[in-house]
Amino acid sequence: MTTASNDLQRLLHAPILPTLLRLSAPNVLAMVMTVLVGIAETYFLGRLGTAPLAAMALVFPFAMLTQMLSAGAMGGGVSSAISRALGAGDVPRAQSLLQHALLIGVGAGLVYSVIFVVWGPWLYQLLGGRDAVLLEASAYARVLFSGALWVWLINTLASVLRGTGDMHTPSIALMVTSALQIMVGGVLCLGAGPVPAMGMVGLAWGHIIATATGVAYFIWYLVTGQGRLRLKLHAFGVQGRVLADILKVGAMACLSPVQSVLAILIFTGLLAQLGTEALAGYGIGQRLEFLLIPIAFGVGVASVPMVGMAIGAGHVERARRVAWVAGGVSAFNLALIGALVTLAPDLWAGLFTQDELVLAYARQYLVTAGPAFPFFGLGLTLYFASQGAGQVIGPVLAGTVRLVLVAGAGYWLAQHQGTAKQFYGLVAVAMVLYGLVTAASVKATPWRRR
Repeated sequence: MTTASNDLQRLLHAPILPTLLRLSAPNVLAMVMTVLVGIAETYFLGRLGTAPLAAMALVFPFAMLTQMLSAGAMGGGVSSAISRALGAGDVPRAQSLLQHALLIGVGAGLVYSVIFVVWGPWLYQLLGGRDAVLLEASAYARVLFSGALWVWLINTLASVLRGTGDMHTPSIALMVTSALQIMVGGVLCLGAGPVPAMGMVGLAWGHIIATATGVAYFIWYLVTGQGRLRLKLHAFGVQGRVLADILKVGAMACLSPVQSVLAILIFTGLLAQLGTEALAGYGIGQRLEFLLIPIAFGVGVASVPMVGMAIGAGHVERARRVAWVAGGVSAFNLALIGALVTLAPDLWAGLFTQDELVLAYARQYLVTAGPAFPFFGLGLTLYFASQGAGQVIGPVLAGTVRLVLVAGAGYWLAQHQGTAKQFYGLVAVAMVLYGLVTAASVKATPWRRR
């Protein structure tokens, strides 16, 4: 039996927790690098002043949406389809899914660039961006989103490899890409030697350069047959059924990150009315909330091929056990982070600013929302596991419940002069509700071989 076949058999039959942890470890390390990128970029912006921090609070949700759609939602659809095909022993179909996934990544990346390059400034103004903050946000985002194609491609290709059960290759490549982004972005942002300081725009260029480098590596890796599937770049016929196998999970899953970002945008717009310091302080706390996603992602995407291959092979009960174990691991990880920032908020907030008013808002957010982090991790990881089973409607509806709560209660607070602390309390309640409703929906939804 080949090494690849042995690896697939381990995903189908090996003990769940050790296998999940083995697959999660490289993902979590890669996501830690993503967290370090966020910390480094926020640190660089803190050196530039309060206006860039506030500008990042306007743009960052849309930047994270790119990652969430391409890696977590559509990427999960790609991994799910490929893992189910391999679990059923259909390697030719998995090869065809690789080509169709690349087609989806190119198309989605181009559309995303057009939308945010053309309408981005209007969105930032709608969220409350004014004067210097709006100018900084628009200039940064114009460059950043012109490279959305590279983000979609790197995450699509990484998802292909994860769908085969290979977590090490994409994780190592993404770690190197993140390190390159920190170095190039920092030099271009603050300047070094003969390189002039470009400010926020320099961060955007660092992101594009690093991501394009990662895409080039993944294409080389797959074209040369280094992985379990081989990318053939010659013309191929688009098959509706193969395309639908990805989109029926990926397209539905895309609603979840859109809902999450809408919830964040509502808070951003409401808190912008409290002033630049309140927005900058929330931006520091908001960035940590977004960085929780990669940590839960590391465990969640490891569960996708385990669940998908079990479903493809008809081992439905094993698939369900994988989902619950993954959810528990993720909740535990985020509980540790939540406890840390609740007890010592300055460990995070103090990294980015020394402005006491901004710090006060950031501390308030962390102390209020931190205890709800494990529920957010539980819900998000069960969302990924549901992608592996091809059953994402329940977790998407849980996101809808969260969005409705945020919009309704947020509007009420705004009409009654709600304080920042009250808004942060709403963030915490929404996280708890999201986790509980997602868990209930997974428990109630029947899974079956697809």
